[in-house]
Amino acid sequence: MTETKTKTIKLIITRQDSPETAPYDEEFEIEYRPNMNVISALMEIRRNPVNSKGEHTTPINWDMNCLEEVCGACSMVINGRPRQSCTALVDKLEQPIRLKPMKTFPVVRDLQVDRSRMFDSLKKVKAWVPIDGTYNLGPGPRMPEKKRQWAYELSKCMTCGVCLEACPNVNSKSNFIGPAPLSQVRLFNAHPTGAMNKHERLDALMEDGGLSNCGNSQNCVKSCPKGIPLTTSIAALNRDTTLRSFRKFFGSDAE
Repeated sequence: MTETKTKTIKLIITRQDSPETAPYDEEFEIEYRPNMNVISALMEIRRNPVNSKGEHTTPINWDMNCLEEVCGACSMVINGRPRQSCTALVDKLEQPIRLKPMKTFPVVRDLQVDRSRMFDSLKKVKAWVPIDGTYNLGPGPRMPEKKRQWAYELSKCMTCGVCLEACPNVNSKSNFIGPAPLSQVRLFNAHPTGAMNKHERLDALMEDGGLSNCGNSQNCVKSCPKGIPLTTSIAALNRDTTLRSFRKFFGSDAE
């Protein structure tokens, strides 16, 4: 009777015990199952944290939530490419599968990073629709269908940070806010109510770290898991900020 060899998956994971310690690689080997994604593999390791040398180790840390590519929490670098680990299928990945944290953000532990940089940038550009009070304001103003359709595409942003990781201009030596906050400015400036703060958002983009720091590498639009037209938004904002600067210089009140 011949013995059947069990198919396995090899993973090389870049680990870091704390923000202050140096990163190191650890290799794991787990049993293969059909239709596994990267998160399923990480869960297997967490269930039995033993590396390929047979040594007991600590469970892997990473962020996750919805598991449906909606929340954006599970972003990491998989085989050299920033993406969502919930939709990264093992069958479609070259082995050994190499997992690393996104280098754009400070590492908290292992594959878990602190994305405060991105959220602080969203605050800087006021990426929200302001309302006055908590009482019922009634129905909001309607948007033309054509505008609503392209605004919906921009609203798919799940603040995953993948576009910032892919952008060469977002790094520790630059304060560039990155593609995601830029695209959100265009979204909220297009909203009938959000447009009340349009000039404030454009002024924020004209400061250091804003649009002028974009190098037009177009990596962002290629890497976005939602296919958001980020470069189209950046081009539109370049026009808007140029007009805004002329109007401020010449003192025009025209919109």
